[in-house]
Amino acid sequence: MDPFELNLRHLRALGAIIRLRSMRAAADEVGMSQPALTQGLAKLEQRLGVVLFDRRSDGVEPTEAGRIVAGRAASAFAHLAKAAKGDMRTSARGFSHPEWLMTGTQLRAFLAVADHGGFAGAARATGMAPPSLHRAVRDLEQIGRMSLLENHGRGVQLSPAGRRLARGVRLAASEIAAAIAEAAGDDGGLDGGIVLGAMPLARARVLPAAIATFLNGTPRCDIRIVEGSWRELVEPLHDGIIDFMIGALRDELPADLEQRPLFEDGLVVVGRAAHPLAGRTPTIADLRRFEWVLPSAGTPLRAQWTALFEGGDPPATPVECGSIMVIRGILAGTDLLTLLSPDQVSVETEAGLLTQIGQPIARGVRAIGVTSRRGWRPRAIQRRFLDALDRAAQSTIRENL
Repeated sequence: MDPFELNLRHLRALGAIIRLRSMRAAADEVGMSQPALTQGLAKLEQRLGVVLFDRRSDGVEPTEAGRIVAGRAASAFAHLAKAAKGDMRTSARGFSHPEWLMTGTQLRAFLAVADHGGFAGAARATGMAPPSLHRAVRDLEQIGRMSLLENHGRGVQLSPAGRRLARGVRLAASEIAAAIAEAAGDDGGLDGGIVLGAMPLARARVLPAAIATFLNGTPRCDIRIVEGSWRELVEPLHDGIIDFMIGALRDELPADLEQRPLFEDGLVVVGRAAHPLAGRTPTIADLRRFEWVLPSAGTPLRAQWTALFEGGDPPATPVECGSIMVIRGILAGTDLLTLLSPDQVSVETEAGLLTQIGQPIARGVRAIGVTSRRGWRPRAIQRRFLDALDRAAQSTIRENL
C-alpha cells in the first residue's frame, strides 16, 4: 500500500483521540464533524485490516495497533512540520501548521517530481497528468509559503526549500509505511525490505556474515545494499533513502545522526607480495621512502595514516582512491603501499598477490559500527537484521582474540 493512500487528516486525528479519549472532542480539535471522523476512522481501520480503538461507554481506548499507528503518524507529521517550518514566512497569511493542510495526493505528486527530476519524468513514472502535478506543487507552495522549484535551463530543479520538503516527505512516508507494516502485529512488522549503506570496512566479513544469518531465518525479506563512502551515503541516510549505514564511525557527527560501535578493526601496511619491504619489519623511515595510495582527506583511514607519520613529513600519495577493489589492483602492480584491514585483502594474501608488511599499526584501530538518524525507530524486520549484525560482530571479536 502506498503510504499516502491513507487519509492524512484521519491519521492526525488518532493522537487527539488517544489524548482526549473522546471522538467528539477529537473531531473538534482536528476541525471535523464527529460523523465524518467516525466514518473516516472506520475506513482507516478497514484499509489497515485492524481495529484501532475499542469503543466503551466511558470513551474510546486505543488498541496496541492504534498506539503503534498513532505514534508513527505523529512522527510522520513531525518530519513534515520540520521540513515546512524552515522557510515559512512570518506574514499574517502564513499557516501556523502547514503540515496539517497537506494531502497525500499533493505529497505523492511532489515526491514524484522530486525523484524524477521534473514534471515530464514524474508524469511518465506515475501516469498522473502534468496539470495535476503542477497543481499539487503549486498548492504545497501556497500552503507552506515557500518556493519548491527553480527554473533550470529548459527544466526545473528543487529549491533549497524543495529539497528540505522532499526529505521530510520521504521520512514521513517511511513512518507511515512502518505503521502499515506493524499494525497487524509481529508478523506484519516483518514485511518490507531493508536498504542499508555499506562503507568499505563493513563489506569484507561482518556484513556478508550478518546477511547470511539473517536470510536463513527470514527468507522473504529483500535487502538492497548501497555501497559508498561516508560522504556518499550520509545524504541518502538523511533523506530516508537508506535505513542505516555500516562502516567506520566518525569522531564528529551531525546533530541529527547517532552511531553505535559494533567492533574495532585493526590496520596493517599492505603491499605486493614481492615488495622490497616484504618479509621485513620496516621502520617509519622505511615506510616514508615509498609512495602510497589512500582515500581522500577527512576519512578515518586517512587520519590514521597521518598519525602514523606524525612528527615528520608524510610520504607522497600520488593516488587517492576509496575503492578497495581498485586499490588492491594498484598494489599488485606497483610498489605503492596502503593501510587496510587484513580482512579486506585476505583473498589476495592467500593467493600470494599481496602481503602484510610488518606488524599491525599500534594506533591503527578504528571503531566500526552503525549510523542512523537520531530518534529512528526500526521496524521488526530491521531490528532482526541489526541483531544478526551484532552476532556477526561478536563472532569477529572472538576470532580476533
